[in-house]
Amino acid sequence: MIINASSLIKAIESIDDSDCRITNRQRVSGGDINRCFKLTLSSGRVFFLKENQSSLVHMFAAESAGLLELADAAKGIEGIFVPKPFAWGLDGGRSFLLMEYINQGRLTSSTSFGASLAELHRSARNDSCGFEQDNWIGSTPQLNSPTVSWHTFYSECRLGFQWSLARRNGFGNLTADRAMERIQSNISNILPAPDKPSLLHGDLWGGNWMAGIEGYAWLIDPAVYYGHREADIAMTELFGGFPSGFRDAYRNTWPLDPGFDERRNLYNLYHLLNHLNLFGSSYWPGVMSSISQYS
Repeated sequence: MIINASSLIKAIESIDDSDCRITNRQRVSGGDINRCFKLTLSSGRVFFLKENQSSLVHMFAAESAGLLELADAAKGIEGIFVPKPFAWGLDGGRSFLLMEYINQGRLTSSTSFGASLAELHRSARNDSCGFEQDNWIGSTPQLNSPTVSWHTFYSECRLGFQWSLARRNGFGNLTADRAMERIQSNISNILPAPDKPSLLHGDLWGGNWMAGIEGYAWLIDPAVYYGHREADIAMTELFGGFPSGFRDAYRNTWPLDPGFDERRNLYNLYHLLNHLNLFGSSYWPGVMSSISQYS
């Protein structure tokens, strides 16, 4: 059970001995968005802690829901794991997420990782795209309005939303607007529709998985939703960071439809737009290259 705690101490007391105290708080790497720590208690138990500004407390609530959804889907699938969230809440002027700590190791089998992800995509499916709640991708809101049509969902909740943010942030022009409109109106002729949407990690770049000490892959920092599995696979190829053999193992377990390599950049346009909105103009050439490819 995940709890909404009124403080970090209350969260710890709810899941461990009430007499336990934090004996060590060690800063660890955890991406560009949050401050992250390894917490060691007097009992010897270890937790992973994320912190951010208080206004982003609902980001951690949404991340908790996504982790639970992924963890439930991963049960019984050998070779892939998801850390357990314990509590989220406010602690003074900061929000926090308290979760399972993963002891880092080396991946035993890249083929097991790829095959396990394919099994997760195949076993966890839904009748509509989206998710039960909106969440965040990085620190950008991500719309997950349940939608039967993958084409409508991807056009409006993914490309359309990020493009509107980009325009608000001062990027683009009338010519680019018209090009994006052409992509959105033609999207059903470019992207296939899944027979049933799969549960996606949603932000599956090389920094959002890690190998545990037991040699298996762990999925971290998700931005989950149900959609076409090609969107997850496309992002694994955007920035690299996945082991040799991963791609072939995925495709051997559950082959992709022909033409995926020609569609990949349209899926990744969503992530390039998000990086543009988060990090600025260095991503604009890549955005326009992708828009030009499909408009």
